[in-house]
Parts: sequence; structure tokens; C-alpha cells
Amino acid sequence: MAEADLPDDARTVWAWLHRSLTPARFLALMGGAAAALFGVVWLWILAMPMAFLDPEYPSWRAKQMLLADCDLGDILILGDSRAAAGIMPANWRIRATNLAVGGGEPIEALAALDRALRCAVPPARVILSLDAVHFTEPDLFWERTARFGFVDGSEIATLRDVSHRLGDLSVYELRHTDGLPSWLRDAMVRIRFPSLYFTSLVKGGLALRWPRNRATLTASLAARGQYFFGTAAGSDVVAAEGHMRVFRPLPVLEWYFDRVLEELDARGISAAFIAVPMNDATARQLAPGLREAFRAWLATYEARYPRFRVVGDVMPHWPDALFGDGFAHLNPDGAARFSAGLRRCLDEPVPRAGCVQRLQAAPPSTQNEAQYGWFNGTAPDASLSVWPSSKRGS
Repeated sequence: MAEADLPDDARTVWAWLHRSLTPARFLALMGGAAAALFGVVWLWILAMPMAFLDPEYPSWRAKQMLLADCDLGDILILGDSRAAAGIMPANWRIRATNLAVGGGEPIEALAALDRALRCAVPPARVILSLDAVHFTEPDLFWERTARFGFVDGSEIATLRDVSHRLGDLSVYELRHTDGLPSWLRDAMVRIRFPSLYFTSLVKGGLALRWPRNRATLTASLAARGQYFFGTAAGSDVVAAEGHMRVFRPLPVLEWYFDRVLEELDARGISAAFIAVPMNDATARQLAPGLREAFRAWLATYEARYPRFRVVGDVMPHWPDALFGDGFAHLNPDGAARFSAGLRRCLDEPVPRAGCVQRLQAAPPSTQNEAQYGWFNGTAPDASLSVWPSSKRGS
């Protein structure tokens, strides 16, 4: 349509726009609109992560809330996804909280512990549960830990400094392929720059994940931090340990594990390393000497920190039918069985190592076996203690 064909009022507006909207003004107007939209998206990311972030986010958020409220109880569980799925403390008589997370390594354990130790009444005992792979390979620090806000700027700076000092950038520079300087990447993570969340915003449809994520948050809080991964009725997939040839821990993860134990020892808090089982399919593929090397490495920390003990097998295994996915996460049946047994071990005033060893050896086939005799702490090895006899503050 030509200008001459427009109504009189429209021609007046057209003429005004033609005179007033110069290319420079048009670009400024478009730039302002884009900036305003960018700002709105940024505010949405800061204020409403539950609306669009990945389905695992609310389970991490539940742990952050329990920490912020210092709602922890007597026992704190720190570790990786197997512990997050397999240890269900909600029904224990001893109040406990599961702060293990998917892809969790000593870095995440230290972050959670540091926050727990700020509480007026920190936990009296800690269970550490990490599989061998989470000492030897980087995992999901940037994809989960950093994006979900589980660490702050100072903790990212600590990772940077420690990594450079040790000459081990395996975690700090993991999958850093965007071409940005590391300091800029770190700053973008700290301020939750929108580009880091673009994929989640698209997949989450800005707010489509809100109902499910809120329900998951509520369930995770009720479960005292425990949450599931795979829930299939069995898996014979060989998990990561079955592909390991040697146990060679990363220096940066050794540093963080040592720091966890150092802080616990300084506060007089007892710590027990209790491994959650892997599936039989993975255990059959373990390289010769792998279990022994892992146990010997942990023994060096037992010698260094008197309040730290390794309890039971460091690579226990259970039937494939009790696992829900290819990462050897216990399914609901397996987790319920393991947690019931662990509860009985921890209920004793001085829990017995023999109890944990029998728990790890094989699951009971019936509820009656679990209830009568299978977890009996009167076997010949019952004199061994899960927890050191020294109490907090002694």
C-alpha cells in the first residue's frame, strides 16, 4: 500500500514516523527493547529457577534448604548419587539428613559440610559414601554444582587456586570449550548469566517444569534429602567401575577429601566411610586389584585422622534386580532394603562394623529375614565399631 492510499490520520502518523524515526533512533529503540527483554529473562532466572531448571534441581534445592534451616539432625550423609538414592533416613529413629548429590565428589561434600558446620548445633556424626570413580574422574561440577548454585563465588575461586597450585585442572577446566577466559566463565556462573541457562529455558518452556519441580522439592524435603534416579526393576548394565583399569585419584579431589576429613577432625566429629552396593554385573567386571587399591588409599586417611573409619567393603555388590539404571543406583526396593539394614546398624549406641559388613554382603530375600536375625549384631566380629569411641569435643 502506497502512502497516498492511506487514510488521512494514517498518513499523518506515517509522515511523523518518516521524519522522526531515523536509523539511529530505530536502532536505539530496538536495542532498548532487547535490553529490557534480556533483563526480564535474567530476573526470571534469578527468581524462578524452579520453573525451568532440570528435574534434578529441586532435589539439590531441598538439600540447600535443609542446610539453610540447619535442619540436619544427628547424622549427616555426604556423597554421590548412589548414596543419594540408596540411603533413606526419613524413617530412622535417629534424625539424619542425606546431602549426597548426583555426580557428587569431595568438592560437593566439602561445600555441604562447610555450611553444616556453621549451624549452632552441627551433626555429631557423618557418613561419607563415594564410589571409586568419584575420586578418579571429574563429573558434573559445572553442569550441576555450579549451575544449581550449590557453591558460591569464593568456593569457585578456591577450586581455581587449588587446581593451579596442584597442577590439576581436570575439574576446573572440564569441558571448557566456549573460548571464554576462565575468569569470565567464573564470573558468568556467579551472576547466573542468562546464556548459561538458555538450554534449560528452552526445554523447560520458561515455566512448564514448575508443577513437577515443586512436587519433587516437597518429596525430597519429606525424604530428608533422599531421591531416586533409575527406578527400573533391575539392571545388568556394567557401571563405571567395571571399566576402570587402575585406581588413580585426581590430586584436586584428594585435596578436597583431605580437607573434609581435616575439618571433621578439628571439630571432633566422627566420620564413617560406608559404601553403597553396586550391581553384580559391575562387580564381575572389576579389574584385579582395584578394590584393594581403593581400600589401601582410604587406609592412609584412617591413619592420618583418628576419628575416620572405613566400615565394611569399599566395593560391595548386590543382585542386579535391586538396581534401577545403568549407573548402579539402587531402585526403590533395593534402597528400602539397604536403608532398613543401615538403620539397624546405626541404632546401636556403638554401631558394629560386623552389622554393616553383613548388610553389604547380600540383601535379605524377605522382610522377615530383615526383621529377625539377619542384622543381628552378635556375630564374632561384633566387637568392631563403626564410629570411633571419642565423642564430639573430646
